[in-house]
Amino acid sequence: MALLIIFHLLAIFVPALGDAFIGVNIGTDVTNMPSPTEVVTLLKAQGIQHVRLYDADRAMLRALANTGIRVIVSVPNDQLLGIGQSNATAANWVARNVIAHVPATNITAIAVGSEVLTSLTNAAPVLVSALKFLQAALVAANLDQQIKVSTPHSSSVMVNSFPPSQAFFNKSWDPVMVPLLKFLQSTGSYLMLNVYPYYDFMKPGAVIPLDYALFRPLPPNKEAIDSNTLLHYTNVFDAVVDAAYFAMSYLNFTNIPILVTESGWPSKGDSSEPDATIDNASTYNSNLIRHVLNNSGTPKQPGIAISSYIYELYNEDLRTGPVSENNWGLFYANGAPVYTLHLTNAGTVFANDTTNQTFCVAKSNADTKLLQAALDWACGPGKVDCSSLLQGQPCYDPNNVAAHATYAINAYYQQMAKSAGTCDFKGVASVTTTNPSHGSCIFPGSYGKNGSSINGTELAPSTNSTNSGCLSQYYNGGSLTSSLILTLILSVAVL
Repeated sequence: MALLIIFHLLAIFVPALGDAFIGVNIGTDVTNMPSPTEVVTLLKAQGIQHVRLYDADRAMLRALANTGIRVIVSVPNDQLLGIGQSNATAANWVARNVIAHVPATNITAIAVGSEVLTSLTNAAPVLVSALKFLQAALVAANLDQQIKVSTPHSSSVMVNSFPPSQAFFNKSWDPVMVPLLKFLQSTGSYLMLNVYPYYDFMKPGAVIPLDYALFRPLPPNKEAIDSNTLLHYTNVFDAVVDAAYFAMSYLNFTNIPILVTESGWPSKGDSSEPDATIDNASTYNSNLIRHVLNNSGTPKQPGIAISSYIYELYNEDLRTGPVSENNWGLFYANGAPVYTLHLTNAGTVFANDTTNQTFCVAKSNADTKLLQAALDWACGPGKVDCSSLLQGQPCYDPNNVAAHATYAINAYYQQMAKSAGTCDFKGVASVTTTNPSHGSCIFPGSYGKNGSSINGTELAPSTNSTNSGCLSQYYNGGSLTSSLILTLILSVAVL
């Protein structure tokens, strides 16, 4: 089991013009996709203040109303031809999907299509027309100053991306790229770019070190050096972004900012994707967040913010392709984190974060007998103080196995300092960032309350364990007997 690293995703309110922020993409190819209200609840709980939608779903936009969350809406690729060929169609799209929702919903940009030049070549000739028609509709509605129009590009639109100083856009796209960049410059918009070091690392014949792809620290002699500029590169992300800056400069555009609309790392892959792991996904996204929020920019453009959207909020299990395609998410559809992010040392903005606010809870579909065994083990060999589960005590209600087991296994998880393997219990438990406390029942780990101070030495039973404890005979109807609790408390106290 990969080590779970401390998670709490924080998106950033922009305190000053030019400061970078982190956002998330929200894809919907998910079995049992959460309702828009549930999605917004998760966003608010995690402090996420910037999102990108792959469409302009009305229910989602209504749920985002009055939250302050900044939203990029998108024109799906299958609607691009119609909008690019008709000013009226573009105006109708803006009326339905933008004007109808602002100002309650804080829409900040329209992403027109996705990677059109490399994936939808038949629409490329009308791409710039689509941007101009949408922009005209925003101008007519007096919304052009607050809502930008652009289109996300794959980094493969560039040729020879390393060294960055030799990168240029595929010249076959000049008839589109040049007027597109003129449009972005004239409207004060940004070049939207999808940056995936994972794919650069996985490219056949690539010699990119894993540490270089994951933002891990490199000794000076391992840094990549652009021989033309003598700029040093410590990660793939910066090199790709700078390649785009250089490619624009060769077309005489030097003042268009870049917004990274997608970046991430998959947490699971098939046999041909051995580096799609939980540990690497956590490492990449944690380091990406720190790198973006320190406002250091890139070697070519130091101090120039490169705001980025993580791909993605949920694992999209309905996507086709290799296993990794289903495993880019930070969360499962039920809101449980796929893995945890470690965001310490991310700058002063995280000085008061709550990165330790993770809890161990019983899974909703867990077998009752296994939950019973987990409860027995935690309150027995696990040396957890279960006195709060006594009748009349704060955590007695609800009086059922699942609720009591959740309290006990979380208490064990907290007293074991959230070590790997301490939130499994034969597969009935999982880590969450949602605080399970309720009413006067405050769970250990809540806002610095650590509960029991006993430091156990045994690991909780794993998926391979055959001994789940022998205390079920003392458990009746969802509550532990007072005699057992008292015995446990006294025995633990003298250890």
